[in-house]
Amino acid sequence: MDVKTFYKISYGLYIVCSKIDTRYNGQIVNTVFQVTSEPPTIAVSINNKNLTYEYINNSKVFTVSILSKNTDMKLIGNFGFKSGREINKFNNVNYKIGVTGVPIIIDDVIGYIEAELINSLNLGSHTVFIGKVISAEILKEDEPMTYAYYHNIKKGISPENAPTYIKKEVKETTTKSERYVCSVCGYIYDPELGDPDSGIKPGTPFELLPETWVCPVCGVGKDKFVKET
Repeated sequence: MDVKTFYKISYGLYIVCSKIDTRYNGQIVNTVFQVTSEPPTIAVSINNKNLTYEYINNSKVFTVSILSKNTDMKLIGNFGFKSGREINKFNNVNYKIGVTGVPIIIDDVIGYIEAELINSLNLGSHTVFIGKVISAEILKEDEPMTYAYYHNIKKGISPENAPTYIKKEVKETTTKSERYVCSVCGYIYDPELGDPDSGIKPGTPFELLPETWVCPVCGVGKDKFVKET
């Protein structure tokens, strides 16, 4: 079975948030879809190990922020590769509190949906939460980030707890300078590609990256990278 076939299914990229009392959490999600139009309902898939699962289960409310295709990869890294059990993901992030009392991310977001939980389906590793939409708004006109664009253009990867996670295969490379892998999020620095968004030209070996350079996905420093084997 070629599991990469799943990459051909259309997905978007979103930040789903929830709360417990005055505590907030949020995470990157690629499985969000409309279930019915009357009444309007949506569904999201959340890993049962994630803190967001606990928050939605407890509060019965959640928000979905729809990311623009121009979203800063550091925002995706913050909500996709870091744990709310260890950090406050909302530091230095623009957000507002919706009618449900749950945060709505504003940075790089083209619209949002707020929902109240009406049903759920536990599928073992993940739970599909179904919510009745109580509020929705378009914030700006821009193209949404698709899962394919995130992978193919942004060179992003899926975290291990994502429903679409596929273990990355190590491929042989003829690049003279070796590739390095982020031990936090799995991002691979390829000297052939460089990191143009951070001003690193193609052909720049890892060893020549400035000490101030950080992983474009999760924001950790060079010391967290290991040579690809």
